[in-house]
Amino acid sequence: MPGQLRLGELGTTRLSARDKGIPDRAVGMTVAEFLASGPRLSEFWTPIVALDGERIRHNLTVMGRWCAERGLELMPHGKTTMAPSLWQQQLDAGSLGITLATMGQVRTARSFGLASIMLANSVVDERSLAYLAGELADPELRFVCWADSIETLEAMERGLRRAGTPRPVDVCVELGAPGGRTGARTVAEAHDVARRAAASDVLRLAGVSGYEGSLAHDRSEESLAAVRSYVERQVELHRDLEELYDGEGDLYVTAGGSAYPDVVADVYGSAMADDPRTGDSRTGGPRTLWTLRSGAYITHDDGFYRQISPFDEGSARAAGPATASRLRSAMRGVARVVSHPERGLALLDGGKRDFPFDEGLPVPRGVAADLDGAWAPLAEASILAMNDQHSYLGLAGQDVSMGSVVALGLSHPCTTFDKWRFLPVVASQDDDRVVDLVQTFF
Repeated sequence: MPGQLRLGELGTTRLSARDKGIPDRAVGMTVAEFLASGPRLSEFWTPIVALDGERIRHNLTVMGRWCAERGLELMPHGKTTMAPSLWQQQLDAGSLGITLATMGQVRTARSFGLASIMLANSVVDERSLAYLAGELADPELRFVCWADSIETLEAMERGLRRAGTPRPVDVCVELGAPGGRTGARTVAEAHDVARRAAASDVLRLAGVSGYEGSLAHDRSEESLAAVRSYVERQVELHRDLEELYDGEGDLYVTAGGSAYPDVVADVYGSAMADDPRTGDSRTGGPRTLWTLRSGAYITHDDGFYRQISPFDEGSARAAGPATASRLRSAMRGVARVVSHPERGLALLDGGKRDFPFDEGLPVPRGVAADLDGAWAPLAEASILAMNDQHSYLGLAGQDVSMGSVVALGLSHPCTTFDKWRFLPVVASQDDDRVVDLVQTFF
C-alpha cells in the first residue's frame, strides 16, 4: 500500500493578503496557527468556495467500497484537485496510487513523496525524461505512463538512454477511437505499438490504457453503447498482448473517468469472471490490476456529474437503493449581492475567476443575510450569465437584499479547484467550523 505523504509543510505555510477569501486576522499566521484558533466560515470574505468534510469522507467510503466489492483498483485522477492532503485521504481509503496528467504534476507529487503514480499521458520531452530517470533510482517508486505510437516510444527511448535510466519505464499502450482524444485508433495499431514496447531495452510493456469519457457526454443508449464497445476493445487488446508481456511485474488495464465507471466496471467484471484471479493467461491472471481512475467523486458536484454519474444521490441510476451508496456534492460557492440594478436581477461578487462555468453555470441553492445566517431556498432563481468577477442572478419573482449571500451549487470539480490556493473545509453542511484549509498546487 502507498505510504504517507510528506504533508508537514502544509501546516507551516504562511497565509497572506494575496490569498483569496482568507479572513483579515489570518494574514501572517501559518495554516496550523489559523486552524488552531477555531475559525468559522462566516469569517471568510466573499467570494469563496467551501468544501464539506463530512461529505468528502462519505464519498471516499462509497467509492472505495464500490471498487473493492468488484475487485477493481482505484488510482483517482489527482489533477482534479492537485491537493496532496486530499490525495492522502484517497490513499488512506484504499487507492492504489494517484493518476496525474503532466510531468509537472508528477514532479509536484514526488516533492510530497507520492510513490505510486500513473501518468495518463505520454512523456516525450527530454527534460522530463531525464527527471523521470533520476526518480526511478528510488526503488519504492511505482510509475507507469502511456504511449499511443511508435514515435512516442522512440522519443522515450532516446531521452531515457541519454539520461541512463536505472530501470525500464512501465508503459501502457493507449487505445483510442476515431474522433476521440489520444490513443491508437485501432486494436491492430495498438498491437504494433505494444510489440515495439516489448522489444525495448528501456521500456516495459505494462498493459492497456485509455479514456472513454471523450466518446460520449450523456447517458443515452447510443452513448453507453459507444463506451461499452470501446472498453470491450481494451479487454480484447489486453488478451491479444499475452504473448508480449514479460513474466514479471504488474499489468494494468485501466479506464474509467467519473461519468461511466459503472460501464467500465461491468466490462472489466466480465473479463475477471472469465479469470477470477486464478491465473488464466487470457487476462493476465493475478498480475492484472483492473484499474479505474475516476477523480471527481471525492467532491462530486451539482451539475455535470450530478446529471451523468451513476452514483448521484438523486439519480435512479445510483449504485444502490440506500443513500449510503450514493455520492453527495461536497463543494459549494458563496457570493455576495453587490448590485440590484433592476427588478428581477442581482449581481454577485463572484464570477468566472472564482467558480467553474465550462460544464454548466452555478445553481443558486439558498440565500442568507450573511455566512452565519439561516439559509432560505432560492428555488426559482438561476445564474443567467457570468463575467470575470460577477454572476448575473435572475430572481424570477423572488428577491434578495443588498449585501446578502447566495450559496451556489457548482459544476465540474476539475475547474473549481484550480481557481483557489486555499479552500476552507467545514465540519459538515450544518456546522460551519473550518476544520482544514485544503492547499492546491496548480
